[in-house]
Amino acid sequence: MFGKRSTGANPPQALTVKAAASAPGLAHTLDQTGGRDPRRSPPPPVPVETPRSDEYYQMKSMIFGALIEAIDLSQLAKLDGESAREEIRDIINEIISLKNVVLSIAEQEELLDDICNDVLGYGPLEPLLARDDIADIMVNGATRTFIEVAGKITLTNIRFRDNAQLMNICQRIVSQVGRRVDESSPICDARLADGSRVNVIAPPLAIDGPALTIRKFKKDKLTLDQLVRFGAISPPGAEILKIIGKVRCNIVISGGTGSGKTTLLNCLTNYIDLDERVITCEDAAELQLQQPHVVRLETRPPNIEGTGAVTMRDLVKNCLRMRPERIIVGEVRGPEAFDLLQAMNTGHDGSMGTLHANTPRECLSRIESMITMGGFSLPSKTLREMICSSVDVIIQAQRLRDGSRRITHITEVMGMEGEVIITQDLMTYEILGEDAAGRLTGRHRATGIGRPRFWERARYYGEEQRLAAAIDMLERQGEADAA
Repeated sequence: MFGKRSTGANPPQALTVKAAASAPGLAHTLDQTGGRDPRRSPPPPVPVETPRSDEYYQMKSMIFGALIEAIDLSQLAKLDGESAREEIRDIINEIISLKNVVLSIAEQEELLDDICNDVLGYGPLEPLLARDDIADIMVNGATRTFIEVAGKITLTNIRFRDNAQLMNICQRIVSQVGRRVDESSPICDARLADGSRVNVIAPPLAIDGPALTIRKFKKDKLTLDQLVRFGAISPPGAEILKIIGKVRCNIVISGGTGSGKTTLLNCLTNYIDLDERVITCEDAAELQLQQPHVVRLETRPPNIEGTGAVTMRDLVKNCLRMRPERIIVGEVRGPEAFDLLQAMNTGHDGSMGTLHANTPRECLSRIESMITMGGFSLPSKTLREMICSSVDVIIQAQRLRDGSRRITHITEVMGMEGEVIITQDLMTYEILGEDAAGRLTGRHRATGIGRPRFWERARYYGEEQRLAAAIDMLERQGEADAA
């Protein structure tokens, strides 16, 4: 399948992009931890790979150029990933032999893997994408790559040949979902084939080279029971969340960046009945619903002429014409908040969404401000009445200063008193201190509310006894912790 290419072919850099776009990529893993307890002192840089010298990159460039001259990319694109990798390894071994390159077996294997990753995968990112303990990958130009492990950010030894190689990989990633990133369109949201969320911001906006951020999620979807083991929620608190999801409460999950909002949303979707029609709306599709009747929708940026954009509001409005039973919005960040409230208030019970806010009270204010900024000239009292009649429960997630993640509030929206929205907490998280290793210690405690507002809803679904038992267990656990 290999043969000398004719003269006048594209330069190696363009061919690398072409090969990667046509050949199958490797499967990557996902990660979003739910509350590990890291050490306070920052760990040293993670030696993901041995630092490489300029001589290594010169040798790799020479062998890579010879490979591109020898390889038939059209034939390579017809092979599956493993077969293509074996073919590339064979030809590289021949090149090393012909050019009398002296390498140890370990060095040769490292070089083979490195070049295969460049041609078929995402280059230096491959070792990071293969690790399941990494939550975020942050590339700040060609020479500095950071990762988040167990809630702590550390510098790695990963580096790219130059900013051009990094830009090629960014273009390769976004092109696979029909998007583009270049000087005329320097900001792009995309996703990997496995659903990992990707953001790219390129020069001239990024001064020191392209900035690539990848939010990874666990390959195996987390459950509320696992969040209990991580300490993110107490067992009775998790039971209450299961009931809230089961009885079709309208839920808003609030939290800061990296607090675990999407992970928690994924967990709650486990309690949607299998016969319900669910429609998801996301900027980059990353939710992992397991139900058989799911329609996944994704926004679209404008094309090169500046037209053809499909916004989150367009998707949410269209949902209402698709006979949904539940609507799930990956992240509410603009005027689509109005349409989501309309959906929640017109028979689509059990709808869910996430948004950025630091407290449940701030969450309500943000919903109001997003609707106002969208150009809706409604009186404040009318807006708040709409919020009260639409949202049943706010679940607050927080990333603590030691890197752990906790569900800090389960809060009900009760109604209006004058022009003020009244809320009540079913459960809160109280920080008690920290241990010798610098890990924060705390407890989830009940607030003494005997019957939540959604009690009648729980009775309608036959869950009132289970709810009463969960609240009683939460109160008794709080008393035991206080003692």
